[in-house]
Amino acid sequence: MIIKRQTDTKAVLWGNGSSHRLLTIDDDAGYTITDTIIWAGTTSKLQYRNHIESCYCISGRGWVEEVNGTQHRIEPGTLYALDDHDAHTLSADIDQDLRLICIFFPALQGDETHDLLDDSHSAY
Repeated sequence: MIIKRQTDTKAVLWGNGSSHRLLTIDDDAGYTITDTIIWAGTTSKLQYRNHIESCYCISGRGWVEEVNGTQHRIEPGTLYALDDHDAHTLSADIDQDLRLICIFFPALQGDETHDLLDDSHSAY
């Protein structure tokens, strides 16, 4: 059995927020769970070429946009799942951070970050 608290983990600054990687590859669970903050007013172009990701919003509000331009409102109680290594754009509303519980399969190493400096979708 694995027991962890968020306070037992170090926050990773991933680009436009922070992420506590609660389970990583070292835990041998086969998947990762994160408690991730997207800073208010930020927009991140993301893609996970080696992982499938699902995110459940527990606070804040924002948007996830598909590459075809379709936008989906994210608010507490909303889940979105990237089931085909989907490139997407994630934005937090200007007035509050967006907080997501995310699951990655297969598991992350735990120290991954994004390079959001250019206009392409940052990937790992």
